[in-house]
Amino acid sequence: MEATIELIGSAVVIVLPGSSLDASNAKALKQEVSLIMESHKHIVFDLSELHFVDSSGLGAILSCLRYLNACGGDLKLCSMSRPVRSLFELVRMHRIFDIYNSKEEAALAFEN
Repeated sequence: MEATIELIGSAVVIVLPGSSLDASNAKALKQEVSLIMESHKHIVFDLSELHFVDSSGLGAILSCLRYLNACGGDLKLCSMSRPVRSLFELVRMHRIFDIYNSKEEAALAFEN
């Protein structure tokens, strides 16, 4: 898994690669972003390339949120496709995560 990383203000934006986040790549995602989370506490996951997320993928994203919250940081999500947004709403994850339309909006939310 090769995520694209960009710095916007105090936030690190990570574009999750591939069209799906599922059991086949959720562990790789956690391993890749764990190094980033150790040194940065304001993380944005850009989900614009994702069109499918299963329970393993949701678990990986939730695990990242819990880790960051425990360290005094936060995780924000942005640019969800309609199918991914529908899944987040179906399982009520939209109540747990701050979700934004763009990475700039999400990164700016850390400044307030």
